[in-house]
Amino acid sequence: MIVTKDTKALEGKELAATIGFFDGVHRGHRFLIEELKQIGVARGLPTAIITFPNHPRAVVHPDFHPQLLNSFEEKLELLAETGVDYCIVLDFTLELSYLSARAFITDVLSEQMHVRILLIGYDHRFGHNRLEGFEDYVAYGTACGMDVVKASPYDGGKTEVSSSMIRNLIKQGDVSTANRLLTYPYSLCGEVVDGRKLGRTIGFPTANLRLKEPQKLLPGIGIYAVWVKVGKRYYKGMLYIGNRPTVRNGPDLSIEVNILGFEGDLYTKEITVSFIYYVREDIKFDSIRDLSTQLTHDRVYVEKLLNRTNLPE
Repeated sequence: MIVTKDTKALEGKELAATIGFFDGVHRGHRFLIEELKQIGVARGLPTAIITFPNHPRAVVHPDFHPQLLNSFEEKLELLAETGVDYCIVLDFTLELSYLSARAFITDVLSEQMHVRILLIGYDHRFGHNRLEGFEDYVAYGTACGMDVVKASPYDGGKTEVSSSMIRNLIKQGDVSTANRLLTYPYSLCGEVVDGRKLGRTIGFPTANLRLKEPQKLLPGIGIYAVWVKVGKRYYKGMLYIGNRPTVRNGPDLSIEVNILGFEGDLYTKEITVSFIYYVREDIKFDSIRDLSTQLTHDRVYVEKLLNRTNLPE
């Protein structure tokens, strides 16, 4: 997949394209992209995904703070796996948001990007105020020599898949269902930073994580079974998200992972955690001893869970 921001690099090419933010690059997105590839083959055209590096809503509403399923770099990697020919990165600006659907189709998609077939998600709308619908898009496309095609709904419309649905699942801690809809384990990447070091005093040393991408969605509070990537190697891990009520940590959330079988210093190093199962809710224990006993049970359970799962690809 060729990634480009320069529409001049597309001169002399005619494209079959689709457009969207594609947060998560989930099953629904992949179904849409497969349909685009089939159209490209049938019409003899290279395929292109047009997407944005920034969330459009955050541009129009600066007080909006997106909770993303992917960093932009992760999204590009996932899109590259789909086998499309081009990814056109379009900066979403206020000026762009003011364009009508007609102007966007004619001036941007047709004239600048040479799109000749536009595949639109069956529920997708664009243009200022999003007042127009699919029939309007077809008319605007016909006027400039572009075929506008409505995509088929995923699973014939029987199964709903959306980025919003997946976000809600992750917030609730249901990472297993979210992963099935994503087609890969949800992950967080970050730098290991200094912590309070309480874990090592009770036999559960943890790596405290500072997220590399602060706009990524944080799963719900609780204990998770995770795979931890350190360098090129994977380890089983028991990850905690919460404010450590047993030791009165205050309102600040901690993200820390006990890496099973790992020995060494991880401070300042970057690790990736892939969420596989939700284990239990956060609990305030009567004593540190009770906490340690529960963590011992958790670690045995986490190891059993991860023994029956494959490493993330």
